[in-house]
Amino acid sequence: MKSRLYLRAQRPSPRASAWLGLWLLMAAATRGAAADAPEWLRAQVNAPLPPHDEKTDGVELYRENVLTVQPDGRIKEFERRAYRILRPDGGSLGLVRVQFDAQSRISAIHGWTIPADGKVYEVKEKSAVESSVYGVDESILLTDVQTKLLMLPAARPGNIVGYELEQEERPYLASYSWDFQGTEPVREAHYTLQLPPGWDYRAVWVNGEPLPPVAAGPGRWTWTVTNVDAIRPERAMPPWEGIARSMALALFPPASQTPGVRSWSDMGAWYYNLARERRTATPAIQERVTALTAAEPTMLGKMRALASFVQNDVRYVAIHLGIGGHQPHPAGDVFSNRFGDCKDKSTLLSTMLKQIGIESSLVVINSTRGSISASTPPYFGFNHMMLAVVLPADMQDPSLLAVVKHPKYGRLLFFDPTDHLTPFGSLGGALQANVGLLTGAEGGELIELPQLSSAANGLQRVAKMSLDAKGVLRGDVHESRIGDLAWEQRYLLRSTTLDTDRIKPVEEVAAASLSTYRILKATIANLQDTKRPFEWNYSLEVENYAKITGGLMMVRPRILGSESSGLLETDEPRRYAVEFEGPRRDTSEFDIALPAGYEPDDLPPAVNADYGFANYQSSTTVKDHVLHYSRSFEIRQLHVPIEKVGKLKELYRVISDDERQLAILKPAGT
Repeated sequence: MKSRLYLRAQRPSPRASAWLGLWLLMAAATRGAAADAPEWLRAQVNAPLPPHDEKTDGVELYRENVLTVQPDGRIKEFERRAYRILRPDGGSLGLVRVQFDAQSRISAIHGWTIPADGKVYEVKEKSAVESSVYGVDESILLTDVQTKLLMLPAARPGNIVGYELEQEERPYLASYSWDFQGTEPVREAHYTLQLPPGWDYRAVWVNGEPLPPVAAGPGRWTWTVTNVDAIRPERAMPPWEGIARSMALALFPPASQTPGVRSWSDMGAWYYNLARERRTATPAIQERVTALTAAEPTMLGKMRALASFVQNDVRYVAIHLGIGGHQPHPAGDVFSNRFGDCKDKSTLLSTMLKQIGIESSLVVINSTRGSISASTPPYFGFNHMMLAVVLPADMQDPSLLAVVKHPKYGRLLFFDPTDHLTPFGSLGGALQANVGLLTGAEGGELIELPQLSSAANGLQRVAKMSLDAKGVLRGDVHESRIGDLAWEQRYLLRSTTLDTDRIKPVEEVAAASLSTYRILKATIANLQDTKRPFEWNYSLEVENYAKITGGLMMVRPRILGSESSGLLETDEPRRYAVEFEGPRRDTSEFDIALPAGYEPDDLPPAVNADYGFANYQSSTTVKDHVLHYSRSFEIRQLHVPIEKVGKLKELYRVISDDERQLAILKPAGT
């Protein structure tokens, strides 16, 4: 079962890991005593290892899950796992980590280590440590979700570690997944389902061929998989849910009990009913809506004013207690407290829009594209909530980009009120071409969000420079960023006050392209105005930019920025597709006034590399004694399948070669 912490809705930010401190804490708390291991674990001592390579840190020898449903709907899950550690980094397999909350409890946890030589070590539940903060996002103010950690002693190469875990819960929706494919190869995994009379189930296999169950008695079925390959993470790979083989399981009680979720429509209706009574406008909300919209002459202006209020005046803070991990707080509470998480902010904005006659629906989604697809069975695979706003039929504006036409609702604008740096009408790259669950009173439906034009995200860089006879380059640079690239700059600079820190993004760009440089001045435009492009204006001086050899001067036309990538320059062949963050189009226009007494001798060839999913063009010319370099790089498709990854590698090499090209100047008249 997914943790209820999934409904937090911020773009991820880097966070320091507390792994080492927890490891030391657990090591001090779990000094295993000599004991004997159970027979199932001892059977793994001489078991063959699953196929693996020399880089594998550890292998999973055995996994067993037994899900038992009680007649009253309570669920008991029993789990066994055993690993053999092969390399020092495999010691992390000795940390057992399980989450629980008010709806679930851990009834037993027990672990053992079988060393390659010596006595068996045993650790029991009393050696476990409970944490209310481990793995919890920093924006979670209060939650009843806790983590129990148990360190298995002597988790060193050559040793076998294993544990047993029993957990009981009463789920809000009986939806489970058997996630048996991970970063370690698996030799043998078993799953058993035990249902009481009158119950039924539906099993759907994800990312692989279905495996039929074996009847093991009345109301009892088992599934077994063997020799499951490990998934080795790669940069820019599709999300885990889009790659790993798993089985999704939905449980259906008798008609006399609360019905189960058989479809996405059922789940959409369930979400809708959770939030329906929460979207009630209080007098304070009505008064604020009037105040925010009174001065706006157009309906679009009123919508923007309300969206901006929820984006900027309601802080992201989450309180997840009980059903609060799924259910939003009442709009009145969110408004008066001025804080909430993604589902709270979406609920408040929906309530405020209703006051000006604009309908909207909640959309639950996974913020990582590819986690949910049209073939995904209904289950809790979401971690975010946003809005689908029904646009008036006569509302046409070029700023409304994230729009799709729906057969029932008409034109829907998808908007994320949690993202305070993306303006109303647009959509962040990770949410584009994503699949969300549109909720409604009559049920829900999976719906694909729009992919914006590549022109809505990118960087335009223009430089006007001059080169003297000593090879010194001087001049001015203007950068204009829109979409996600503007988001990134604003996010970096949102709390920066010192000029020395503010200039760091420019310094990083210069340092990546120039061996020596001086930034003479730099200014920012539109830092707070998200409706306009974010802009940098700065002046550069670069000594020895041109190299003079044998009377010839060699100049690189591409002054700043790089579109090439070493993503695919790896020793091992690529195994998975490449996922881009979003569509994008970058352009560069560089003018270099040439020093007197020099004229072009040889210029780099023009490039036109169109691969369908992406396109790169460049040209170098000289006119009126000015060297002009122009280029563009466009990402059109967000998913590059594995069979085309070789072409992407080829494209990056074409770009890299173009970026290194030199223009050769010779003394005039020679």
